[in-house]
Amino acid sequence: MGILDPYKGFGVTFSTMFKKPTTEQYPEEKKPTAPRFHGRHQLNRHPDGLEKCVGCELCAWACPADAIYVEGADNTDEERYSPGERYGRVYQINYLRCILCGLCIEACPTRALTMTNDYELADDSRSDLIFTKEQLLAPLGEEMTAPPHPMYLGDSETDYYRFDPNRSGPFDASGLAATGAGKGADANVPGQDSEPEPVR
Repeated sequence: MGILDPYKGFGVTFSTMFKKPTTEQYPEEKKPTAPRFHGRHQLNRHPDGLEKCVGCELCAWACPADAIYVEGADNTDEERYSPGERYGRVYQINYLRCILCGLCIEACPTRALTMTNDYELADDSRSDLIFTKEQLLAPLGEEMTAPPHPMYLGDSETDYYRFDPNRSGPFDASGLAATGAGKGADANVPGQDSEPEPVR
């Protein structure tokens, strides 16, 4: 250890003493997060409003903090919430346990669960930090219909998985009925090719 080493350490301290401090005016001014920031979860929907979650519980199994609770239920022709055989009847995420690692979104086979850039999750109530399915579901878009309702984008799950979201066309129930909904994926959207290529 040299004689000047202690003074070098103090030199770093003294050099920062004269720098202007960085003050962020939060919450009045919120800095944008990185594009791939892991924030609050979101349960996504198909373009017609049906839920992408099929209640498989893989996200709950993958969670290292045991923060996710899922109860699946069967769809019926009279009450359909997703294009699959099942849907997530109960979906809860306990943000007192969640470590925002993102393993749940990696495990999801239908891309139903993603993470948003919302990081304001603090609360003074423990019960309010257990988010329910209603809080996690993505809001309905202008061309979406709230479930339960029949499948408007095809006759099977495969039609939904192969559906091209970049294709323009009416996605709501009335518009799809007018263009031949319920006759397979080919008749759902005007201008769609007879054999759409699978999404890779």
